[in-house]
Amino acid sequence: MSGLFLTFEGIEGVGKTTQLQKLVTWLSERNVPVILTREPGGTALGQQLRSIILDPSTRFHSKYTEIMMFMADRLEHVAAVMEPAIREGKVVLCDRFIDSTVAYQVGGRGLPADFVAGLHSLLPLRPDFTVLLDVEPEEGLARARGRAKLDRFEQETMAFHRRVRAQYLEIASSEPHRVTVVSTTQLNVDAVFDRILEIVTPILNRSGHSL
Repeated sequence: MSGLFLTFEGIEGVGKTTQLQKLVTWLSERNVPVILTREPGGTALGQQLRSIILDPSTRFHSKYTEIMMFMADRLEHVAAVMEPAIREGKVVLCDRFIDSTVAYQVGGRGLPADFVAGLHSLLPLRPDFTVLLDVEPEEGLARARGRAKLDRFEQETMAFHRRVRAQYLEIASSEPHRVTVVSTTQLNVDAVFDRILEIVTPILNRSGHSL
């Protein structure tokens, strides 16, 4: 049995947290060793960085400050949490990872793709598989508004969120072996979860986690 690294991605309000929690419960009920983590905020340092990054009052003067904070969070997260868990044979489920950075920083912010790729070359870890939950930005943001006060990213313009979604879909198109898109537009929570199980169960079985 080998460790496995699965990431969930998507724009604001797409339902990642709900689906991840359902998957953790489903795996735990089947005695699969699993941990659920997130970015930013998967470590104590990450929690501090998360509070700064998502605070609507935060303002950065350099266009590179935000991504460097995300990278500081990620480097610590990989070394302190992810790699040890994978070595122990656990399934690591992560709410956002490198695809979020490409989608939001390259697609949303317009940073150079080669610069972001260079930062990611520092990482010793890549996802084994990624589920990209997809929804129209208008619907996703309407869901986000209905659940809590909007954070700094959720308050961005609709044009920003459309660019982020387009970048996500471009990633999925360029890496179909790793990324599978699951639309949440016309499916309820349980139907989306059933689709996720169809995708991840064979991957789990191949890694030795018999289900």
